[in-house]
Amino acid sequence: MSFDPLTPTSFLRRSALVYRDRPAVVDGDLDWSYLELWERSGRLAGLLRAAGVGGGDRVAALGSNSQLMLLAHHGVPLAGAILVPMNVRLSAVELAYIVRHSGARVLLCDRELSALGAEIAAATGISLLTEDEVEAGLPDSPAFENPVADERLPLSINYTSGTTGRPKGVVYHHRGAYLQSLAMAFHLGLRADSVLLWIVPMFHCHGWCLTWGATAAGSLHVCQRQVDAGEIWRLIRERGVSHAAAAPTVLTAIAAHPDAVADPMRRPIRIATGGSPPSPTLLARMAELNVDITHAYGLTETFGPVMLCDWHPEWDRLDGQTRAKLKARQGVGNVIAEQPRIVDEDGVDVPADGETSGELVLRGNDVMLGYFEDPEASAAAQLEGWFRTGDVGVMHPDNYVELRDRSKDVIISGGENIASVEVEQAIASFPGVLEVAVVAAPDERWGERPVAFVTVAPGGEIDPPAVVAHVREQIAPFKAPREVLVVDDLPRTATGKIQKYVLRQQLWGDQERRIGA
Repeated sequence: MSFDPLTPTSFLRRSALVYRDRPAVVDGDLDWSYLELWERSGRLAGLLRAAGVGGGDRVAALGSNSQLMLLAHHGVPLAGAILVPMNVRLSAVELAYIVRHSGARVLLCDRELSALGAEIAAATGISLLTEDEVEAGLPDSPAFENPVADERLPLSINYTSGTTGRPKGVVYHHRGAYLQSLAMAFHLGLRADSVLLWIVPMFHCHGWCLTWGATAAGSLHVCQRQVDAGEIWRLIRERGVSHAAAAPTVLTAIAAHPDAVADPMRRPIRIATGGSPPSPTLLARMAELNVDITHAYGLTETFGPVMLCDWHPEWDRLDGQTRAKLKARQGVGNVIAEQPRIVDEDGVDVPADGETSGELVLRGNDVMLGYFEDPEASAAAQLEGWFRTGDVGVMHPDNYVELRDRSKDVIISGGENIASVEVEQAIASFPGVLEVAVVAAPDERWGERPVAFVTVAPGGEIDPPAVVAHVREQIAPFKAPREVLVVDDLPRTATGKIQKYVLRQQLWGDQERRIGA
């Protein structure tokens, strides 16, 4: 008898009624209740309308995990506009490209990034509203809400990292964000008494849609503008953090921090991780620290985590090493997604034997509408209605997916495929290894050979030949790297992913990569 278009802003409207006096967001010394967050969001919508923003216009947001970014996730859609969250680690030139490509009319900017925002505004002519200007304008701004007429209308444009060319604008719709938010709240077990520490960037897939998912649950958002392992430990103790989402690199930093030994977790904390496969060694270490890890998998094109390693209670009775190996799998589709498939070059499902590899393809409500103003790229990403991820994996007999590599990261040596992830996990189990990345190097005889870049844990030492010998005992000897290069740090994206293409460039130089490029 009735129908209302789905939109994630409806969660805040409800929480403002149900949890009106409960704390909604903390940012440093500032805090607001859920009623206050709703009122401020409506006033931001009014402020944007006064700045000339109309229905369907784009509003760019340049911010860290701040109260302004959280406010923008509600206020911009309430204005009927399309949110364009931008990666704060990009250069001014790259950010200006995104502003121009998206056609954004207004740029919202954290106070710490106001100089960068001014540079972008000068280069593009976009109107700039800094955090301080927003705060000054909110008290006198009338609240505004533009009802959503169609749940499949664009909600936001999220730009990819652009590591192989210009970044692409991934278009999200209201329906997908609404359902993905509920899926994340459900799978992480968020409740009104949960305290979510913001580690994963809000600009990345809207913080895996937890900007709206935690709001739906009435949880407390604890903002953290600069990710620091020591600060994470402090906030865990002082704020009673119960949930977070973070890349494996951040988990590594948390586990390596002195507080991990001096003052470990006093109660279980649930952290979702994704971006790159965490090694069983890292997962086992987090279990020792009383951290319950939910391993998730997703892309910008899938609203963040579209798969997760859904845990079976009976697996708790297994030994630690077996549990860690099971948890390292990417798993099954989340509660709103279709069951993922692994297909061969002809689009036919490979056997579910845990050995035959193929490409991961996805389908469901949490898959993008397409790439903004790029119909060719949108068409190329499809396979008979399924989204092609470019990731290589296997399907296990229990219908759980385990990814082995990105297609571009597979090392083909002497005609044999070597999954860099498999080699990395073998190296990660060597004492003293903090992080590892394995990439292909040119080889006159074999075409390619694996080379490992490793960082050393504090107080540890690494003997490269010993690492090679260790790997040869763990997996097939031909997969072992002949070179283990110890480095101070690994290049990474803003979301913590290791940039393997940078490492490959160091090894290949001007040579054209003939295989797996």
